[in-house]
Amino acid sequence: MQRLLGSRLFVLSARAFSTSGKARAKVALLGASGGIGQPMGLLLKQSPLVTHLSLYDIVNTPGVAADLSHICSGAKVTGHQGTEHLATALEGAQVVAIPAGLPRKPGMTRDDLFNTNASIVKQLTEVAANVCPEAMICVISNPVNSTVPITSEVFKKAGVYNPKKIFGVTTLDIVRSNMFVAESRGLNVDDVNVPVICGHSGVTIIPLLSQVCW
Repeated sequence: MQRLLGSRLFVLSARAFSTSGKARAKVALLGASGGIGQPMGLLLKQSPLVTHLSLYDIVNTPGVAADLSHICSGAKVTGHQGTEHLATALEGAQVVAIPAGLPRKPGMTRDDLFNTNASIVKQLTEVAANVCPEAMICVISNPVNSTVPITSEVFKKAGVYNPKKIFGVTTLDIVRSNMFVAESRGLNVDDVNVPVICGHSGVTIIPLLSQVCW
């Protein structure tokens, strides 16, 4: 899952940044110390498209930043801990990835998750709308069906809304669909592509099995 989430961000980055000359691609990762944030930070640090990886979280950010800074790649790594340093983490960012918040735990409903993560995403995107309004915002925090509209409303309220720059990252649905089809057909999963449309919860996840390519 993490590998493909990272790959998704690399594709988005490639579309936004010129690779000719010296590209200045700053990516801000909000929630960098969490279970998704840490492996995503590792992948982003290794991307040739990233020149500055800005890590933000409310705890443990300096340690994560120190570890990632030792990886042999050209990206500069900075760590920012605490809400008072959020604006600095976002300043000049061209891509903002948001895996911040709580993961869904056994027994939790999406409403339970919404009650916690909605306020987190709202607080983070309010600062992003003010500091880096032109950045691409990649929302990973669940429930994505709700956190993406929240992000959009925050940017609308700030007067900087661009629907082409706010994304819900739902690559996990594609990963699972590819694996299910590959296993059922005895295929190499690297050769399988299942288009998945609509949302990221329950019946809103629609794999287009009639359009599968292998």
